[in-house]
Amino acid sequence: MAGQRPTLILVHEPERACLEHLLADGFSRQAAMEISSYLAQSTDMDPEFCALADACTERGLDFRAVVLDDAATVLASADRSTSLVWTLTDGIAYFRGGASPALARLNGLRTIGADDSLFALCQDKFRAGAVLTALGLPVPAAGLLRGGDWLVEPPASSSGYFVKPNRLGAKIGIWADSRIGKVGDALALGLRVFDAYRDEVIVQPYVAGRNVRASFLAVDPKVGPEALGIVFVDSGGDFQTMADSMALYGDTGIAARQAGQYVEPELVQVASVQPRAAEKIRQVAVKLMAGLGLRDVFSLDFRVEADDTVHLIEFEVCPGLPCFDFRAYCRTEWQLGLVEAMAETAARRLMR
Repeated sequence: MAGQRPTLILVHEPERACLEHLLADGFSRQAAMEISSYLAQSTDMDPEFCALADACTERGLDFRAVVLDDAATVLASADRSTSLVWTLTDGIAYFRGGASPALARLNGLRTIGADDSLFALCQDKFRAGAVLTALGLPVPAAGLLRGGDWLVEPPASSSGYFVKPNRLGAKIGIWADSRIGKVGDALALGLRVFDAYRDEVIVQPYVAGRNVRASFLAVDPKVGPEALGIVFVDSGGDFQTMADSMALYGDTGIAARQAGQYVEPELVQVASVQPRAAEKIRQVAVKLMAGLGLRDVFSLDFRVEADDTVHLIEFEVCPGLPCFDFRAYCRTEWQLGLVEAMAETAARRLMR
């Protein structure tokens, strides 16, 4: 339509819709609740949609929040010349958000974020690890276990192993006993995950070090890896579990905060403590942006040892934008609050 204002379309899958979808598919209510908690960023972002709309208006844009189940209809009628699609939630198995960038491509719409093929790749840790290894990146080798059967056996390890679901994020299916001493101990965890979530597990040699999150948002479309924010995420334990994650975000996080049980992890700039490690991480991001096509917005998870050895654990094309770490990144790198950073990112692409 002639004269239509530039519009940011934010597509998100609500926790409730995911929960109902999983229950209809036969998951237990407990497992469905745990799985759908991955989409807590949608819950946490919803109260800020009005503020995001105001921030867009200030920049000459319209804003439209679209739930995933309405996305096919909305994107089919969106104007190609004035619309920009930002997918807030991803997923190919338990979650369905990966359909959004594919629908945008089908309708010839511009997008914020990586190519839709990466929305599928990052949701399969084993396949993603194979690709990252082929790019020469420092990814721990992994075995793959379905229930009690090895599909791929892991390499020998003197440091023990770490076991986690292959296709689930947000620490779902990671418990306090997910670090094990012997490879045979993975069988019980593999059965536990498969029985609860119908997922395979990857079994990796345990790597020591501190947890690091590297966040990226190209508010200015011209920036590169120099805009990466690289922080230690210290939560008081060796690794975060599903219980830790659920206490931070979404409906369960709200309840935890109201009960005074919310403890936000501490963020420390890696460059201030281990500058060589920070530079290694930045170079990993360079390779990922050039070789894999990461762009616009993403996050990377690492383990960093005291001697500056870095281990790339996984990448995410739909980082939790309303999470504490990404908000801190927007303030530190761009001197903007989250909604202002999002609106400015859209405006610089739609208004140029």
